[in-house]
Amino acid sequence: MVSQQSGAIGDAAALARDPARLRDAFCDREPLARADPAAIRIVRAPGRINLIGEHTDYNDGLVLPVAIDLAISIAFVPTATRRADLSLATTGERAIVDLDAPARARSAVRHWSDYVAGMARALANAGGRAGGFVGLLASVLPVGAGLSSSAAFDIAIGWALGSGHPGLGDPMAFARAAQLAENEYVGVPCGLMDPFAVVFGVPGSAVFLDCRSLEHRSVALPAETAIVVTESGETRGLRTSGYATRRAECAAAVAVLARLDPGIRSLRDVTVELLEDARAELGETGYRRARHVLTENRRVTSTVAALEAGEPTEAGRLLLEGHASLRDDFEVSTPALDQLVAIAGTVPGVHGARMTGGGFGGSMVSLVREDAVDRLVATLRERYRSPSGEPPVVRRVIPSAGAALVAIPA
Repeated sequence: MVSQQSGAIGDAAALARDPARLRDAFCDREPLARADPAAIRIVRAPGRINLIGEHTDYNDGLVLPVAIDLAISIAFVPTATRRADLSLATTGERAIVDLDAPARARSAVRHWSDYVAGMARALANAGGRAGGFVGLLASVLPVGAGLSSSAAFDIAIGWALGSGHPGLGDPMAFARAAQLAENEYVGVPCGLMDPFAVVFGVPGSAVFLDCRSLEHRSVALPAETAIVVTESGETRGLRTSGYATRRAECAAAVAVLARLDPGIRSLRDVTVELLEDARAELGETGYRRARHVLTENRRVTSTVAALEAGEPTEAGRLLLEGHASLRDDFEVSTPALDQLVAIAGTVPGVHGARMTGGGFGGSMVSLVREDAVDRLVATLRERYRSPSGEPPVVRRVIPSAGAALVAIPA
């Protein structure tokens, strides 16, 4: 059961960047917070970009995401009630979620409060904590830009439901609960990569994940190497894009290949030789979808090696190769994203670029020399216009820590 109220609050982005201002705004709005400011906690959950390893996570593959300094913050006070009471600083909209209400059937029309209800149910089903709270959410993380705003929201909610701790003690189990919340209760067919990156982010580093074994480790970026994210202006959402179709096409390819080799459980198990032998049975679409996954896993391994060897130029070449595969074999890029990548490739000091996220819109990630960042930003703003005619939003992003409580200045 969800009830909603409205009442807008100031500059949400400024609140998200400043814990003291977020606390003060929360106190201004909520009598419970005003009565005991010492009880207020603030959790920050970062967005993520994915350097490489796209559409591999749900195929038991390899990924290399980066948690970034664009984040969602929630100021909250735990309560003894069985209600999650959350307001959005952007609009003032308020939702009150009954944590003991039975799960409702998914519908075509969804509301942001479904993420709250879904995360509470996923934590409870995993044996975790899902307690009541009153909170205020502010964000500098754009929605629909392919930067995992929904995973950041899930993880931040999990901390609030856990009264200032992750709702599960095992960080990987916590990330998997967030994935389950989206898959089962919201209807978003995402893989593990997004919540993993939000939980396991490391300052100054990417984080490698083997989505089958769950082996993971940090991979430091070379010195003098920056990451720049450019929004295409084409918003996207996993529920409404062709993401689910691509997942189904991969599953269909696995079914065909498993008839030839019963040991095949996912595209991770397929060899290049088997793929070539099965090309006729797969059909051209199935063959190209599988080829992308196989080659992308190799690119992740090679990119990790290049970064650890201090060779960002080679890593950038692999990003470009990955974009071509996403464009041609997996068919999830768009003309706007292709144009951004082409423009970035003309700028001296740009090692490489590609679309990032599930595709069908969203953003481009570029690996850039420190001294070329300003030149890249200026070139993109001069030469690119979104489908609506606007110059792009271009940001340098900083590899950041995973979700955690933040200190609130006195």
